[in-house]
Amino acid sequence: MEILITGGTSTVGKHLKEILPNAIYVNSKDCDLTNIKQVRWLISSYTPDVVIHLAAKVGGIQDNISKPAEYFDDNILMNTNILKVSHEYKVKRFIGILSTCIYPDKVKDYPMKEEVMFNGPPTPTNFSYGYAKRALAVQIEAYNKQYNTKYNYITPCNLYSEYDNFNNDKKMHFITALLKKIKTSDNELNLLGTGKPLRQFMYAGDLARIIKEMIDKNVYENFNIAYPKNQTIHELAKKALGALNKNLYIKYSKPELDGQYRKDVDITKMLNIFPEFKFTPYEEGIKKVYDKIS
Repeated sequence: MEILITGGTSTVGKHLKEILPNAIYVNSKDCDLTNIKQVRWLISSYTPDVVIHLAAKVGGIQDNISKPAEYFDDNILMNTNILKVSHEYKVKRFIGILSTCIYPDKVKDYPMKEEVMFNGPPTPTNFSYGYAKRALAVQIEAYNKQYNTKYNYITPCNLYSEYDNFNNDKKMHFITALLKKIKTSDNELNLLGTGKPLRQFMYAGDLARIIKEMIDKNVYENFNIAYPKNQTIHELAKKALGALNKNLYIKYSKPELDGQYRKDVDITKMLNIFPEFKFTPYEEGIKKVYDKIS
């Protein structure tokens, strides 16, 4: 079985390479996914049985706010091209990786179940990115309905990893940025916002393991994937300091950068499919990341 993975040098891509070493890993240098001619060349050259679509234009809140058109255009083009060409070349399995940013900014009940995706617009701070990712879910369902394909998508929460981009502030995930600040701070830990928003953060290696199990066990369902605990930013920072034996005073500034207050998702469906799955404990995962920060 030939497996092709876009976003091969992403954090999840690197974790997948550890457990799926024989797959084909491609990145933006190998193929511009916004160019359908290059995508056709890619799929026709490798003729994969499975496509795992990790690639996306991603960035922090400030970058999303300042470049909404780029986030929408690039993600819509990449998603559409790879899905369309996968179908053209009769790829048997397509797994799209979404984000909890697809969910409404606010809902009545939390954690959010898969069914509430269309119950309101995404949060304003990454509105374009959220809608572009949501559109991929619509596309996949449309292909299944019209062409009887067995394509699916999964929706992970925020991720962190020792393979994160440590040197690019625009692409660095929050936990990595937090740990980098902890490592370089003496007495005071300066964080943006208020520390009150709630977040689920999952070790990226856990997502990679789920993807592999989906392929191994022929799972075709769409479902959320998230670390079970929903914690405030302040709790996450305090736990990180405790796990790393650091004693720093936490100071907050620019409350307008809090972003979405909460977006925790329900993982009942996932646990019904993989009842034995064990998540990497937060304290264990952050130590792996911390040790990689120079």
